[in-house]
Amino acid sequence: MTHTELTNEAQDSGPGGYAAARLRLLTEGARSGPPRRAALAGLTDTWLAGLFGAGTGGLAKVSLVAVGGYGRGELSPRSDLDLLLLHDGGDDKAVAALADRLWYPVWDLGLALDHSVRTPQEARRTAGEDLKVHLGLLDARHLAGDPALTAALRTTVLADWRNQAPRRLPELRDLCAERAERHGELQYLLEPDLKEARGGLRDATALRAVAASWLADAPREGLAEARRRLLDVRDALHLATGRATDRLALQEQDQVAAGLGLLDADALLRQVYEAARVVSYAGDVTWREVGRVLRARSVRPRLRAMLGGGRQAAAERSPLAEGVVEQDGEAVLARTARPERDPVLPLRAAAAAAQAGIPLSLHAVRRLAATARPLPAPWPAEAREQLVTLLGSGRPTVEVWEALEAEGLVTRLLPDWERVRCRPQRNAVHLWTVDRHLIETAVRASALTRRVHRPDLLLVAALLHDIGKGWPGDHSVAGETIARDVAARIGFDHADAAVLARLVRHHLLLVETATRRDLDDPATVRAVAEAVGTEGTLELLHALTEADALATGPAAWSAWRASLVADLVKRVSAVLAGDPLEEPEAPAPTAQQERLAVEAFRTGGPVLSLRAQAEPPAEEQEPLGVELLIAVPDQAGVLPAVAGVLAVHRLTVRTAELRSLALPDGVEGGSVLLLAWRVAAEYGSLPQAARLRADLVRALDGTLDVAGRLAERDAAYPRRRGVVQPPPRVTVEPAASRHATVIEVRAQDAPGLLFRIGRALEGAGVRVRSAHASTLGSNAVDAFYVTGPGGERLPLEEAADVARALEDALRG
Repeated sequence: MTHTELTNEAQDSGPGGYAAARLRLLTEGARSGPPRRAALAGLTDTWLAGLFGAGTGGLAKVSLVAVGGYGRGELSPRSDLDLLLLHDGGDDKAVAALADRLWYPVWDLGLALDHSVRTPQEARRTAGEDLKVHLGLLDARHLAGDPALTAALRTTVLADWRNQAPRRLPELRDLCAERAERHGELQYLLEPDLKEARGGLRDATALRAVAASWLADAPREGLAEARRRLLDVRDALHLATGRATDRLALQEQDQVAAGLGLLDADALLRQVYEAARVVSYAGDVTWREVGRVLRARSVRPRLRAMLGGGRQAAAERSPLAEGVVEQDGEAVLARTARPERDPVLPLRAAAAAAQAGIPLSLHAVRRLAATARPLPAPWPAEAREQLVTLLGSGRPTVEVWEALEAEGLVTRLLPDWERVRCRPQRNAVHLWTVDRHLIETAVRASALTRRVHRPDLLLVAALLHDIGKGWPGDHSVAGETIARDVAARIGFDHADAAVLARLVRHHLLLVETATRRDLDDPATVRAVAEAVGTEGTLELLHALTEADALATGPAAWSAWRASLVADLVKRVSAVLAGDPLEEPEAPAPTAQQERLAVEAFRTGGPVLSLRAQAEPPAEEQEPLGVELLIAVPDQAGVLPAVAGVLAVHRLTVRTAELRSLALPDGVEGGSVLLLAWRVAAEYGSLPQAARLRADLVRALDGTLDVAGRLAERDAAYPRRRGVVQPPPRVTVEPAASRHATVIEVRAQDAPGLLFRIGRALEGAGVRVRSAHASTLGSNAVDAFYVTGPGGERLPLEEAADVARALEDALRG
């Protein structure tokens, strides 16, 4: 149906006709986006005007006004109707009756309504007291009644806004900052709030308010399109959920993407992130300009008095680098700068701004984007040095890089950047998109440059280490090839390019090996040494590993992981320095271990001790854990029993070693199983050793139903509707050890996961020599060193059977 036909239907049939016309408009596929929003607003205008006309009862000085989003004509399918009934205060009873005739039909249709009834004086006073009301009135639009009444209010409200701008704009800026702190940044969130998050629809509305003040204006390029895209996504979200929601939840994303004709949820998020980035950057530039103007206004009267009248002082310009100066707290191009003749100028200006800790001005970035000559390949040495300087500038690098990216300069300098730009990472461990993570890694690496001999290679490796995530397959393998090409293009020689490629290829090697392999096994250390090649590369890889983990998020780095990586680096460094790698001998039991073994044998049950590890530095987020020693007469079912009891007591297992211990001389009898585990409490304090021992006794004799207890807790865990986790995967790593078979488990972390794994391995008839647990967010990656009953490695075929059985048990 045409808009006219829909409007006629709404007029002819009252509320029922409006509801039918509204439903038809929202379900027909012919219209979407701005045309549908405008049609919905027009349809609603006509219906409300009809209700108003039928209920005025002779009232003259009264009007119906749309404000806020409805005033802008931006009605999404489930948007509130923001309405103001404006009157001159003459007949309160008649006005109240009119309000009832307007509001109740809206409520009867189940539509959300934000309404008020005020005189112009009351509306003006309320706007002066409440910033949000003032913002809504800036978009006031006449619907019905006396147009002069509405026009007078609009004129007054707008004049007040402009007159009060020096006071109100700082309030608005603080409101935006507070909202961003509460809701996060839209361009990085996996489940973003399209309206409230930084870079969302509220920020776009705030920029309109700034422009209305005549004090400053937002960059116009791309802003309207970004706003339209966010509104389109919100429309599709409302239609998909049937609810008035602005949160783009994971379980809704595929349906919303389909509604917009996009390939998948990743394509949807990328569009949202790109739009949010435009709004966020426009906000940064606009609020900087607001601050500059307000500062200038406060200084100008005093300056005029000092100068004795009308002369104005020229803004001071301080040189930063060739062709770059500082003016009004921003890096701008010097009057003598010639970007069309100086291809290094974009990088030189960016590096100078970051080193000075100031933003790169919008005008400068746009002039560079429009006129700068492309760099030759390979880059001249100055260009490469300026890139390294930019990357090594710490936190200011982020804002400067965002300015370059907003105008397309980054992809012009590094074409491979386009594939990672705004790319989401569907892993709760990651705080950022791929491209922002790379910049954050460079920021973190800049603090580690004094630890390495080649800080330039560290910083460039930080920038490129995940560059392969835009390509299919293993991103480290794909990234190795890209890094080698980029390194040659930006002017590194063949040897340096090879080092950068190796760093990208193995940027996960140290942390994965340290947390998932037995560091006492010579095969582990030997494999890392062969992959790294030289001590210089190892030094760089150690720093890159720390920078990468710190830039990922708090779950990716801790005192425990740092200590394991440092231990591995020390061992590999010794091998690379030429020290022989000797086969390890089983360590002699300590006096405490012997005491526990004897006591376990004499009592016939488990004996344990808890000993706290050294405290980490104060700035670390996570303690090293507690050493748990358990001695128990050798018997079946020990591993699942211990793992289950620890899970019941909410203890996280980080490492676990199991070995059979012969009794000391003078004590006759069989062997005792010794378990040395490192554990940490999920939250709260550690349980008492006596309670652990009592539950372990019951688990071993079968009177404690560990599986039942864990099942009860698992059932109580909140499950998010529609979130489907990938199935567990179990693999055999045949070359990881010469003394045991390494089985690696990747699964969703859950209470009792180690208990279920231990029970399955026990059922497969293998012995677990050691276990190495690593958890990143909700993902567990655990490695188990297993042997046959006699302590021998498993044949490859038998190991594959064990892995399949374990995978089936975890999927069941």
